[in-house]
Amino acid sequence: MQWQGESVRKVTGGRRRPAQGKRRFEVGLAPADTHLGEARVKFIRTTGGNIKVRSMRAEYANVTKISNGETKKVKIETVEENGANPNYVRRNLLTKGAIIRTEIGRARIMSRPGQDGIINAVLLE
Repeated sequence: MQWQGESVRKVTGGRRRPAQGKRRFEVGLAPADTHLGEARVKFIRTTGGNIKVRSMRAEYANVTKISNGETKKVKIETVEENGANPNYVRRNLLTKGAIIRTEIGRARIMSRPGQDGIINAVLLE
């Protein structure tokens, strides 16, 4: 469990005495770490009763070809590059900005799979 409240330490390194303790709304969740595999999603209740759809695993992406605006649902073969973290390539983690290899070519993920529950990508030509 992650706590995303204000730090007890000042920028200078001195200690701050908090006026209140930890609160429920300051608790963060672990990242989704979307992998390649048979589709699996998780529903998370957020503030205000809204719902986030977390994609835990995915095997298909909606890939758009910019030149003609055509979109196809294609199978993801592997992750080729990931600017967020080089280790994500080895683990086949899908994040926004990752470059994936699909049946029709290389594509860049434009959506956030851990927050949107879907993978939208743009074909690199």
